[in-house]
Amino acid sequence: MSAQQPLVQVRNLKMYFPIYRGVLRRQVGEVKAVDDVSFDIFKGETLGLVGESGCGKSSAGRAILRLYDVTDGQIILEGTDIAAMHGKELRQLRPEMQMIFQDPQASLNPRMTVASIIAEPLDEHRKLDKRARMERVFELMDAVGLNRDFANRFPHEFSGGQRQRIGIARALALNPKFIVCDEPIAALDVSIQAQVVNLLEDLQERMGLTYLFISHDLSMVRHLATRVAVMYLGRIVELASRDQLYEDPRHPYTEALLSAVPEPDPSLESTRERIILQGDVPSPSNPPKGCNFCTRCPKVMDICTQETPPFKKLEDGRYAACHLL
Repeated sequence: MSAQQPLVQVRNLKMYFPIYRGVLRRQVGEVKAVDDVSFDIFKGETLGLVGESGCGKSSAGRAILRLYDVTDGQIILEGTDIAAMHGKELRQLRPEMQMIFQDPQASLNPRMTVASIIAEPLDEHRKLDKRARMERVFELMDAVGLNRDFANRFPHEFSGGQRQRIGIARALALNPKFIVCDEPIAALDVSIQAQVVNLLEDLQERMGLTYLFISHDLSMVRHLATRVAVMYLGRIVELASRDQLYEDPRHPYTEALLSAVPEPDPSLESTRERIILQGDVPSPSNPPKGCNFCTRCPKVMDICTQETPPFKKLEDGRYAACHLL
């Protein structure tokens, strides 16, 4: 990894979705999907973003790529704040940042052939003649391990893993620097997951890519990520290097999350203590006062229900938001 140079800087990012009710469609509240989130992603690294379903991981990823209009905060891509950009300005930056979607079936147009799906970004942003366009499509198919003979087939003729490869080829078409991988293996068979992850790693090495890897599969994140951010109810509760986080979690939620990861060795599995959290995750439209985790935290104190803990740097270099620390 190059000398700590942030490619993406996210500062106090907020992504609220309005709730409308009644005949007049009055706004009666908002869902705080992403609530005051800050982190950096360095050139050439993979930042893993983990948390349970509905905690705001995908909303954060889409907001960073500006697929949503953000409510507040800054998203700085190579020194340029893209949070307030619109139209033509934003369009010029699109080739720099791309996304690999969770469901390869839903993210590919069923009426388009593989060649036209992969070439679509080229048609939008590059002016290539027919021959150069096809050459680039074949080059991308080779890069992701798809047979060139499949170029004129349709998405429904492929397996899930092959469809995800088409999605990856499309994301790479414009030589982006930064890719958000939104649970790219969640919809795939376990036997295919490793192949797709290995492909992502190979591509990162060859092309110098930077990833934000969103997942709830903690063992896969451990294999792939350089640093890991743990998200709960729209906020990041802990951000640390992979080894720090998995060997010595400091936030009570991270401890509970990691205690749920199965241990392959049966003798160790039988002696391990699981941390079972009580109650349900509160609604993001009505988060609790103080710390978001205070309603389920086994180590809750009085201050937790009153004051929001600051997200600050600890002595060992990690970041966490907890009054205990």
